[in-house]
Amino acid sequence: MVRVASLFSQLLSLFPRLEFEQLVHKHQAQKGAKGFDCWTQFVSMLFCQLAQAKSLREISGGLQCCLGKLSHLGVKAAPKRSTLSYANAHRPWEMYRDLFYKMADRCRAHAPRKRFRFKNHLLSLDSTLIKLCLSLFPWATYRQTKGAVKLHLLLDHDGYFPVFAVVTSARTHDVKIAQTMRFPKGSILAMDRGYVDYALFRRLTDEGVFFVTRQKGNAVYDVIETRRPPKNTNVLKDQTIRLVGAVAKKKHPPILRRIVVWDDMNEREIALLTNHLDFGASTISAIYKDRWQIELFFKAIKQNLKIKTFVGTSENALLIQIWTALIAMLLIKYLQFRSSFGWSLSNLVALLRWNLFTYRDLHEWIEHPFDTPPRPPGEQQLTLPLPLLGQHQRMKRET
Repeated sequence: MVRVASLFSQLLSLFPRLEFEQLVHKHQAQKGAKGFDCWTQFVSMLFCQLAQAKSLREISGGLQCCLGKLSHLGVKAAPKRSTLSYANAHRPWEMYRDLFYKMADRCRAHAPRKRFRFKNHLLSLDSTLIKLCLSLFPWATYRQTKGAVKLHLLLDHDGYFPVFAVVTSARTHDVKIAQTMRFPKGSILAMDRGYVDYALFRRLTDEGVFFVTRQKGNAVYDVIETRRPPKNTNVLKDQTIRLVGAVAKKKHPPILRRIVVWDDMNEREIALLTNHLDFGASTISAIYKDRWQIELFFKAIKQNLKIKTFVGTSENALLIQIWTALIAMLLIKYLQFRSSFGWSLSNLVALLRWNLFTYRDLHEWIEHPFDTPPRPPGEQQLTLPLPLLGQHQRMKRET
């Protein structure tokens, strides 16, 4: 006898209903609602991500064909397309943003240890463009014939999961978002050269935050000290520099280290800048190399979740779908943290999509996904009556 609900129901149990209702009350998300509650909307949009539904019709139809199993999800009936479309267009997306941060706190509690020996908290900051059709999303103008929005993300390297996100216009410069952010004292921030800003360097240094980034080609500097690079590494130069020039004189950047490393894959030199004066040059090189994980995260979320095509064309509906995709990614990361099976992210997403309404214990399933599942509730094995079976054997002997 199966004593558990579906995998989808057990995933939803990670979002306590009391906590969810508090967010609904905080944002007044159900003001004027007539029957269609926010929980059903959230379940529908999370189903869109995990089941990779391509349209409102697929969301509604996919839930409707599982009508007998929806009671375990806290849903009375599958939503109609028009009802879900109206809710996505008018209910506040900020509630999903706050729900994302609640889930991020749960992931942080189960994240694995960092791979570096130093005790500093390693973070990566980057952004990615989400391209849109300008005729369907006229409010998201990027260029004359193109539309897009930009997703800015802060990735925690203890588990490689997002801890901060913001969606802006595609024309918003990355530095403007970085200037509004605050980071824990003593943490190390890995950034690409799109975030090179001398005033930002000064503020991070004054706040006790270390950073590692790439040097721009037009940077003007004076070499204060030259260190001997470590042997048998890809480090070519290790220098202590002072940035000079017109911009540097106005923004007063701190004393920096300039480390030049050799990139074997692209056969080129890469110049790195950091305000950490004590770490070894090879460690600084490894930190910047690990920044590539945020690029892999962007690739994974675009390939495995619904963040490139949208079921609504309004700005509010788009933001709800993006934040739901980030919540779904945190769910997947949480399952990876709790499992010793060695899941790859793409395999976990695929198998979870095929087993959303399978009646298995979630923790047992993520450990032994290929074991024979139990029979669903109410399903019995078909048996033939004994007399009929005996008659069949007699007829076989006569022939």
